[in-house]
Amino acid sequence: MTVRTPIGRKVRPKLLASAPPLVRVKPKDLVAAGVDRVPRVVGVRDGLPLLEDDRTVEVSNVIWCTGFRPGFSWIDLPILGDRQEPAHERGIVASQPGLYFVGLHFLYSITSETITGVQRDAKRIVKHIASSKTKARSAAHGVAATLTT
Repeated sequence: MTVRTPIGRKVRPKLLASAPPLVRVKPKDLVAAGVDRVPRVVGVRDGLPLLEDDRTVEVSNVIWCTGFRPGFSWIDLPILGDRQEPAHERGIVASQPGLYFVGLHFLYSITSETITGVQRDAKRIVKHIASSKTKARSAAHGVAATLTT
């Protein structure tokens, strides 16, 4: 059941209004997967995410993990819809390049918040990011070629 199917589109609002099932992920599994966990983001310094421990981190993209309850109060961008949820298409926020979501309840399908669902959704976002970078490089080379000819 996904947002691409009529039944998925019909059921999604009802499922979003109720508590999702809890899935346990062990910290050692995250480490094994190469996940770099950092303290909570509390602000921005010089355009970079400012962490609770007063460090900043240089990133191109932020993947925000909210735990078992969505928390979007830290986002100071016009992306929240009527239900105070991010306006996105399968985790990609078109109005804010570089902002993506994974693990949200019914992001794409009923399994989007499970490990297998997050994996599927994250792969799509990684492909999108890679494609965007390739397009940007091609466009930059095209401009350079135009300027030199």
